[in-house]
Amino acid sequence: MPTTTWNRHHVLSLADFTTAEYDTVLQTAASFQEVLSRRTKKVPTLQGQVVANLFFESSTRTRSSFEIAAKRLSADTLNFAAATSSMTKGETILDTAKTYLAMGTDIMVIRHREAGVPNAIAAEMDRLGVRVSVLNAGDGQHEHPSQALLDLFTICTLIDPANPRLELLKGKKIAIVGDILHSRVARSNIWSLIASGAQVHLAAPPTLLPKLFAEYFSEEPRARSQELLAISPSSPPAPPASPAPSSSSSPTPQLFLHWQLEPALQDADFVMTLRLQKERMTAHLLPSLREYHQLFGITRTKLQLCKPNVKVLHPGPVNRGVEISSDLMDDPEFSLIQSQVTSGVAVRMALLYLLGSGKA
Repeated sequence: MPTTTWNRHHVLSLADFTTAEYDTVLQTAASFQEVLSRRTKKVPTLQGQVVANLFFESSTRTRSSFEIAAKRLSADTLNFAAATSSMTKGETILDTAKTYLAMGTDIMVIRHREAGVPNAIAAEMDRLGVRVSVLNAGDGQHEHPSQALLDLFTICTLIDPANPRLELLKGKKIAIVGDILHSRVARSNIWSLIASGAQVHLAAPPTLLPKLFAEYFSEEPRARSQELLAISPSSPPAPPASPAPSSSSSPTPQLFLHWQLEPALQDADFVMTLRLQKERMTAHLLPSLREYHQLFGITRTKLQLCKPNVKVLHPGPVNRGVEISSDLMDDPEFSLIQSQVTSGVAVRMALLYLLGSGKA
């Protein structure tokens, strides 16, 4: 197990994660992945602690992954479902969180359709002066840190199974394709990939990728990313005309926007395709799913633009034949989708362990 000191009390966003924190998560997850390969897959590291999965929004993969991760660490688990809770009788979200606090919860895993709910619960726990950690399992159109970390782990272990680390992605071209506007997964992945030094290319129709989208990643708490952004709505990216003044030389731009798929895929090492989140679309943003697949769906033919050994990721659930062709999704030569699911357990074990190890 890595010996790096972990001082983070909550995991709410990747916007302010340091390189050391990324590497600590990756190396800890690698240790737990080795544990999961054993016949006895359980360790006593969080024995006696309580992990509450407070999912105010429907989920299959994330919720199950956190539950099995907690059980593999020997923690007791409490599972919350809004539809069968006292919230139907008028109880507030903070009252629900404090109810679970009174039951002895040590770590709260929060998922909600509204952005900021995990932050609000974390702030309330801090105000109360209790040692309860909050882990964001996805909030609205904000972030999904654990998904981005498992994506990072999946890619890094493919490159170097023995020593996954952030620097392995430096200079790699990674395309993120799909409903970027509504995707919390995309936002968290952009933070982690920019931190790694990868070249990140976003591709989507203009309705799902506003021209000003990149401005979000130039604001605090990552002000340094201001010099890493370039916008190219319909053509391959070009170097910035004049970099912003700086006391040191400006880094190469790392974030590019495309309203066509081809420049994003050209010579890409990895392609992350995203689900069309129709439940979050409040307007008619696409002519049809058939047209979307023709223009932005990932197929074997379109992957010919990428590097020969390109790999494809998808956070799931997948709309087969829309974001990605069904045959490609099931092809282990290209698809890392099942590996992402497997990686999710190890990464979430690592996060729970890092948050809970100081509470013993």
